[in-house]
Amino acid sequence: MFRTDIVIIGAGASGLMLGALMPDRDFVIIDHNPNVGAKMLVSGGGRCNITNDKLKPKNYLGNQRFVRNIIKRFDQNQLLSWLGQRGLVPQMRKNNQYFCKTSAKEIVDLLKREIDRKKFRLDTKVERVEKKDGLFEVYSSRGVFQAKQVVVASGGLSFPKLGATSIGYDIASSFGHTIHTLKAGLVGFTVQPEQFFFKLLSGISTEVKIRVGEKEIEGSLLFAHKGISGPAVLDASLYWEKGKISIDFLSNLNIEQLKMSKRNISNILGIPSRVAKAFLVELKIEDKKANQLTASEWREIEGLKEYSFAPAGSFGYSKAEVTKGGIDSDEIDASSMMSREVEGLYFVGEVLDVTGELGGYNFQWAFSTAFVCSKAIM
Repeated sequence: MFRTDIVIIGAGASGLMLGALMPDRDFVIIDHNPNVGAKMLVSGGGRCNITNDKLKPKNYLGNQRFVRNIIKRFDQNQLLSWLGQRGLVPQMRKNNQYFCKTSAKEIVDLLKREIDRKKFRLDTKVERVEKKDGLFEVYSSRGVFQAKQVVVASGGLSFPKLGATSIGYDIASSFGHTIHTLKAGLVGFTVQPEQFFFKLLSGISTEVKIRVGEKEIEGSLLFAHKGISGPAVLDASLYWEKGKISIDFLSNLNIEQLKMSKRNISNILGIPSRVAKAFLVELKIEDKKANQLTASEWREIEGLKEYSFAPAGSFGYSKAEVTKGGIDSDEIDASSMMSREVEGLYFVGEVLDVTGELGGYNFQWAFSTAFVCSKAIM
């Protein structure tokens, strides 16, 4: 049996950050992967979308007070300052998003440098956690680790090809925690037979506004082989459970100004011509000069501002950026990340029932929760 003060389960963003923030503590980081930061290395096109300059609780799906109490303790500015002091200066790109300059390996290597390599236990699968006589016993494929405190930083179910498992939720459940329904998040939508023509447009992107309930998301929609994807769709997937969504394909268009145009309608709708022609076919409208359209045909076209349909489902965990749902935040102390059910048991990062929108919010959440935990556990 190996004895230590703290066992951190997971060598992803939150686990690495936690270790980096308390280098002098007696701990081990256990991960079933042979290398650390697997998900970080493939995120953001391989450059890791570290954080976002516009950080607010409203960018997260989850308990807003819980989120606010945590991100205010370690926000984007504090994160960037901490990284900068260690030689990493992320670059701001589109939509106020910060990325590594050349490769995600920059931030992974930085975090690794802050942690004694002897503290890593890789290629080690955690099987279960028990608490006996005030101490935790972490059962793994390489024996039992005994510790005073355990931090679960194991992430969600997305990216199964990188070895994602349910161990974090299993541990929480075994100690009596409530797990809110788990679903693929930040993921594309599959479509109904009525929208199968979308697949013929695969690879084409267009700017849209998507409404899901009371939430409106603006950005790019990408037609894909399975349905629709792209940044606006991924964000919409956070808020969709079932039922219809509404897409405004003509969001930047004043239709009244087009009605006297002598150009073909497919060329003046402000969307790619192939997309316009596909919709005209579906609407059974000839692609003719705009000033030749009838009033009823214009009404059909105006319907593209509120194109409603119910997605058939999502692309699933294999294509999802994150996992929606997780451990009930009401059962976690926001001042420490410790379980309200079990003293000495902590949860950080994606395993909690908080999910950020696209754009660096989920990595910021991982780093912020790790910071809060580090201050409490030291």
